[in-house]
Amino acid sequence: MGIDFQLILDSLGPLLLGLEITLELLFGAIVIGFACGLAMALLRLMPILKWPAAAYIYFFRGTPLLVQIFMIYYGMPQLGFVRHSVLWPILREPQWCMLLALVLNTTAYTAEILRGGFLGVSKGLREAGLALGLTRPQVFIKITFPLALRLALPAYGNEMVSLLKSTALASTITLLDVTGVARTIVARSFAPYEIFISAAVIYLALTGVIQRAVGVIETRLNRYLKR
Repeated sequence: MGIDFQLILDSLGPLLLGLEITLELLFGAIVIGFACGLAMALLRLMPILKWPAAAYIYFFRGTPLLVQIFMIYYGMPQLGFVRHSVLWPILREPQWCMLLALVLNTTAYTAEILRGGFLGVSKGLREAGLALGLTRPQVFIKITFPLALRLALPAYGNEMVSLLKSTALASTITLLDVTGVARTIVARSFAPYEIFISAAVIYLALTGVIQRAVGVIETRLNRYLKR
């Protein structure tokens, strides 16, 4: 019994119907998660506030994302103050719950990636900026952050790819992303092998786009290192 390549091709179209949700979750988590991760990384570098930030990072890096999704989607509705809050119209929707779980999770990983970048910036460069008359905020904006971003970019590119694959867990809470649509088609066609190959092709294409974009940005940031 061979592989039905025609079924693989025919299923690509229907699977693309779930691409919108996948991309919304991915880009929403990247944008919000990077901003929150940057703030968390700065807290980790502060003597007093580093312990709460470290506890947050330890929890979300130390527990499975699937467990975090279930805690938010199934657990939060059990809390009365959540059901009676102004956030309930948002938190009762599975897409917002999934986005929240992805943001909370990627914030922890992004914070550690950026913290490593900040620690990799030489103290002498910061002191040189201050010696030139720059203020501390200017030193951070013009020297520390660009250099830290350049150092952290390869690892953050891996985090974005990991985040893309994590969006597939949205199907566990009824969302029809690419994986969710694939599961629906499999239930009708009883051809899991071909359908999930089609889904894998879509994820591979998206991964290639992310890696290419990161490569372009990395080349741009490192243009001064070329002879």
